[in-house]
Amino acid sequence: MSPEQLQTLDLLATSVAVVRADGIVVFANAALEDAMGLSRRSIEGSLLTQYFVESLTLQNAFEGAQSNAFAALRYDAQLHRNAQEPLPVHVIVAPTHLAGHVLVELLPIEQQTRQDREERLIDQAQANKELIRNLAHEIKNPLGGIRGAAQLLQMEVEGRDLVEYTQVIIHEADRLQLLVDRLLAPHRRPHVVGDVNIHEVCERVRSLVLAEFPKGLKMVRDYDISIPEFRGDREQLIQALLNIVHNAALALAEKTQEGLAEIILRTRITRQVTFGKQRYRLALELHVIDNGPGIPPEIKDRLFFPLVSGRDGGSGLGLNLAQTFVQQHHGLIECDSVVGRTDFKILIPLP
Repeated sequence: MSPEQLQTLDLLATSVAVVRADGIVVFANAALEDAMGLSRRSIEGSLLTQYFVESLTLQNAFEGAQSNAFAALRYDAQLHRNAQEPLPVHVIVAPTHLAGHVLVELLPIEQQTRQDREERLIDQAQANKELIRNLAHEIKNPLGGIRGAAQLLQMEVEGRDLVEYTQVIIHEADRLQLLVDRLLAPHRRPHVVGDVNIHEVCERVRSLVLAEFPKGLKMVRDYDISIPEFRGDREQLIQALLNIVHNAALALAEKTQEGLAEIILRTRITRQVTFGKQRYRLALELHVIDNGPGIPPEIKDRLFFPLVSGRDGGSGLGLNLAQTFVQQHHGLIECDSVVGRTDFKILIPLP
């Protein structure tokens, strides 16, 4: 394989090795180094089968690939790692155009499950976005007609009771119009890109929330000040973080009355992370952690769907908009919640 092709393999999120027919590794990418806890230099030139708990299946796969017995062979195995427990992996063995060599791809089964979940999240978000946008446009036109007809009717009717009825129609039409505008907001607003300091974003949100909840709520800063600036839409990120933190503050109502409510804003750098089916060398992790009652189990799987809310009177749009804004930065929001601790994690790739 050419140096350019090998360089491309090095950018992949999954662990990849190019192996000769005799099982000797001629190339190992960076992801394989991370998975095995070994340097590329020590892996290349060694026998790949020695790193597997059961080596015979892999050796048979090499022979089958060389004889073109299959286009690609898949099976589950366990990979030995340096000073760690064996790692369950999904193995894919495929022939290459280079005679006498095969390509071996290793997908950690846990990572594969996580990637599948993230892929579903992204696909669901995209489908929801299209559905809501189309539905909002369909509602918007007749809604204007209803309001206009109610205004005309109000000028013609006599009697206070009848006027009150028309005012109810106008008021409800305005309320629905506001909801529709909020649904359409992420699609209307242009993406304004500039240099973003994530801690300035956090401080802005922190001050806004503490202004609304001045007593009983403690907001803890846990920042990694070495995180660099990155290109993004500062106002969108402020709105996304504000939606999450504000939801957390509302969920902490009882603890706030007791003076025990706490929200932690934590920033960290994570390395060699995979999300959205892509591998990134560096990514920002922004955690919003609260000590509230947790997410109701019945809505955990639908948390980022529009119009899904865990509290009475909630619009169910805040988290959906937050996810939309973060995805516009090629990122993702994840949530881990149990009683007493809810952790929303915003992941955004860094240059």
